[in-house]
Amino acid sequence: MAINAILLVNPSTMGKIDAAAIASGIGGYGLMQAAGAHVAACVLRYYPAMVRAIIFCGPGNNGGDGHVAARLLAESGVDVCRYGVEPRPGGDAARAHADCPGKILPLADWCPEPGDVIVDALFGAGLDRPVNDEVAALIERAKAAETPVVAVDLPSGLSGRTGQPTGACFQACHTVTFAALKPGHLLMPGRALCGEMHLCDIGIPARLITGDDPISCNHAGLYNDYLPAADPAQHKYKRGHLVVFSGRLISGGAARLAASAGLHAGAGLVTLATPPGAVMVQATHLTAVMQRSVKSADDLDQWLEDPRLAAFVLGPGFGDLDKARDFVTPLGGANRPVVLDADGLSAFAGDTERLGGLFLGETRLVITPHEGEFRRLFAELSDDPQLSKIDRARAAAKILNAVVVYKGPDTVIAAPDGRAAVNAGAPPWLATAGSGDVLAGIIGALLAQGMPPFEASCAGVAMHGQAGDRAGRAMTAEDLPPHIAPL
Repeated sequence: MAINAILLVNPSTMGKIDAAAIASGIGGYGLMQAAGAHVAACVLRYYPAMVRAIIFCGPGNNGGDGHVAARLLAESGVDVCRYGVEPRPGGDAARAHADCPGKILPLADWCPEPGDVIVDALFGAGLDRPVNDEVAALIERAKAAETPVVAVDLPSGLSGRTGQPTGACFQACHTVTFAALKPGHLLMPGRALCGEMHLCDIGIPARLITGDDPISCNHAGLYNDYLPAADPAQHKYKRGHLVVFSGRLISGGAARLAASAGLHAGAGLVTLATPPGAVMVQATHLTAVMQRSVKSADDLDQWLEDPRLAAFVLGPGFGDLDKARDFVTPLGGANRPVVLDADGLSAFAGDTERLGGLFLGETRLVITPHEGEFRRLFAELSDDPQLSKIDRARAAAKILNAVVVYKGPDTVIAAPDGRAAVNAGAPPWLATAGSGDVLAGIIGALLAQGMPPFEASCAGVAMHGQAGDRAGRAMTAEDLPPHIAPL
């Protein structure tokens, strides 16, 4: 018996997992008993001084979990009141309802009182449409009274697939879910609406907690086997030569951040490719980072004849969008990995077909857009309300034949082959100017050391988050590079 804290399963897949567990001989009512027990335990642990436990029960199995929790809380001496609808006859939820003494009152009858704690067992992950007006009014009453909510599986009104509210939605203080997380538990704003997450084992065998859709939390198993290994015989070129393109005189700081991050992330050499007019200014700031004056795409073409140049980062503070497009063309033909960020992405707004055409064949392009940059590149994907952030990242990855690092508090890393990971552990103070430049440099360094693009991106996002944790709440982007450490 187990939980899977790595896999993310859509609600439809979770339904298949439940069905497979029952088909294997595990009683559905036993699963419901275990689920309701975890809910009751959460309520008792976090709200020992509650006056009433208010259980909102829907007609399905989520409501059945609520009936079990209501019975167990009552047996623990808690004053319990149930509101909602009776379950459909004949199923496990009906059995749970029959085993719990007392009547169910209409939802409209609930009047908030001091000391109430709500158990939201109305719909959970089983609903992907707006709640009705009666439930919406209930949610508003709970919100106005600031009554704490413990959600069963998911707050009612939240899509387990997209992490987006479908209309009115409970704000939970705690969410108790079972066997595996859903995307809506990690994607924003779902993660915030769930409050503190509790992933619980209800007795489903580990062999059944699987899915045919390769979505996971970002975790070490995705990249550990590909991390650069220390070799006593290696020299700086074996550790990879990373090139970071610098912008004009006034905007070179972003490139310096990326270059410094590249060094700290393990690249053996890092060179700033700098416009002639900015070389002297950059030189006053650089020590271990080298420089090369690169004026035009022709200069870049000649330099690319050096096979020791292992990977490239273009975009941070670059400024000149026309020049960025001119530079990406030879990079596309150089058969080496490239990270495009910031202006490197904005240069191809409305022209993703051209960008994708430069990187055909084996995947070696990584793009690192934030929400605004993603929208400029993929307006149609951004405007489709049916798509989750995972869906959008995957679609973009296929369009460009690139790994997409779709940044944010719920960064999604997606590969053209459909693999996707959601990173939700980074500290919120990483949301500061220049932080993305550091991330681009980290990923560039890992690519320069030979990691494949998807694995380098997953590892880079993890390293970036850990550096933020070490740097602390008062950090700026300039503080991050010294805190970058091997995974």
